[in-house]
Amino acid sequence: MSVLEKVKELREVTGAGMQDCKNALKENNNDIDKSVEYLRKKGVLKASKKSSRDAAEGLIIIGENQNNFTLTEINTETDFVAKNNEFIEFCSKVSEVSLNANSLDELQNQKLNDSTIEESIVNLISKIGENIKLRRFENINKDGQKISYYIHNKSSDLTGKIVSVIKYKSNKDESKNFANNICMHIAAMSPMALDEKNLDKNFLESEKKIIEEQLSKEGKKPEIIEKIMTGKLNKVISENTLLGQSWVVDQDLTVKKAIDKFNKDNSDNFEIISYYKFKVGEGIEVKKTDFSEEVKSLAK
Repeated sequence: MSVLEKVKELREVTGAGMQDCKNALKENNNDIDKSVEYLRKKGVLKASKKSSRDAAEGLIIIGENQNNFTLTEINTETDFVAKNNEFIEFCSKVSEVSLNANSLDELQNQKLNDSTIEESIVNLISKIGENIKLRRFENINKDGQKISYYIHNKSSDLTGKIVSVIKYKSNKDESKNFANNICMHIAAMSPMALDEKNLDKNFLESEKKIIEEQLSKEGKKPEIIEKIMTGKLNKVISENTLLGQSWVVDQDLTVKKAIDKFNKDNSDNFEIISYYKFKVGEGIEVKKTDFSEEVKSLAK
């Protein structure tokens, strides 16, 4: 086999650039296996440099079998890579093995062929040239109940930018479409909790203080302040809880009233047990860099 043919084979095996392959073969006496290991080690070094860079794009991945439903977020630096076919194929493989994990650490150690997911990500970083991070994971046990989900901005049947899920109980097949609409509502309205008792107490306390300060500045009497505050706080609760929000399908109803109506019309016992929403990059703070300073640092 000629050197050129070996370079071609090494490129096909590793996805590395031509010059990197030529150098690897030169350093390893044209031995393909040793060159692959050499490039892998070199890739790890490259990947470690990229791992500090912000990654707030990417995809949410679903996995499902008879007993479980999984949500995984994998981040990339740019949306361009999130649309890369190789990255989407990797996400598809993650979907399959995610059902064997119960935590993020367990997921990282799941095997994809001969490598763990963690090792596969390092190799993918080296090949694609961007930081990639396995950010968060949820394994939802169905417990014999029904699951419905909605994927917004799909990249494939398993991936998208937003995924909302509900676990619910129902006796009717007709509930599937209704459950799907609730998932779409969650994606659009982003409730903080299912109902008031599940709402963060610190959030409520903070909102209460803000309302009190606003009303006290208006010079109203204490008994009036208490009455107005109760009304305003109830509005905050309804706007931030799934069951209290206005139903996207019919703004005259809350989600709870829509469920009551569905149950009455269909003689059902539809009930949301829990819900989940993963949105790509949600909560990630992206550092803003000064372009001129970045150029100066590169020049140095």
